[in-house]
Amino acid sequence: MVSCGGGAAEQATTVASAATLATTTTQTTTASSAMPTSSAAQNCAYPQSGFDCDFQQRLASVQSYLATRPGTVGIVLRDRQTGAVWRNNYADTSVWTASTIKLAMIVHLLLGDRAGTIQLSADDRNLIQAMLHSSDDKAADTLWFRYAGPDHMAFNNDFVKYGMISLQPQKGFTQFYPYWGFQKCTPNDLDRLINYVLTQTPTDIRDYIVGQLRSVAQNQQWGVWGAGPAAQPGNKDGWSEEQGGWVMNTVGFVGPDERYTLAVMNSLNGQGGYNEGQATDTRVAELIFAGRF
Repeated sequence: MVSCGGGAAEQATTVASAATLATTTTQTTTASSAMPTSSAAQNCAYPQSGFDCDFQQRLASVQSYLATRPGTVGIVLRDRQTGAVWRNNYADTSVWTASTIKLAMIVHLLLGDRAGTIQLSADDRNLIQAMLHSSDDKAADTLWFRYAGPDHMAFNNDFVKYGMISLQPQKGFTQFYPYWGFQKCTPNDLDRLINYVLTQTPTDIRDYIVGQLRSVAQNQQWGVWGAGPAAQPGNKDGWSEEQGGWVMNTVGFVGPDERYTLAVMNSLNGQGGYNEGQATDTRVAELIFAGRF
């Protein structure tokens, strides 16, 4: 595992709320969706997705692009205004979280401080800002070891509340278990997490996180960031070299009032590295959003 500022190397509502997102009435579509029959519908690749025809064409372009790229890429795109959701074939595939899990850590810490179950110091708050801004691993380590509790489960016990219902900590890598740097989840989990942040956290906490994600350091200006400045993107990225190769993940929001959310988990499977994965994630966001704003 190679440390590069992300992932394992860089590295409220209840579960019912998470289930609501998971079982939205909008139909999910995949690359294997049946072809429409009318000439008009042929230009609208995923009519059951709930997205307009322009978006559907963009999603078809994403699928064609991914067919040329190394590894596997899971995607969940959500329109928070209309409820439309599109997932590709790998949206429920478990992948190393890398540092995307830091977003869930920060939610846990800020909500815990608000509830009075922990008391964050000024130093703790500086570490939280460092995790959001530059994905600082040492900051994440300090806060994890400081607030994981006697059984080390304080964070993981709450992550399910934020929609990370498939998250699984991985054994056999560190003596301190569970550890933020060795966990796996799915793109669907990250979709539910970012939507929990946007819809379920207190306004001041939400606004703080949104502001931080919109002003990340250069090392996180890729992935969802590829939507372009007019789209006002914000994201938390995660990157690391794991068993099986590099993973390059990104989750965030796009558009006025954070209308759209996008979660991408890219497992290179030994077929490429950091540069290839970063380029793929960024191009996905560009294909979906460029010119829409």
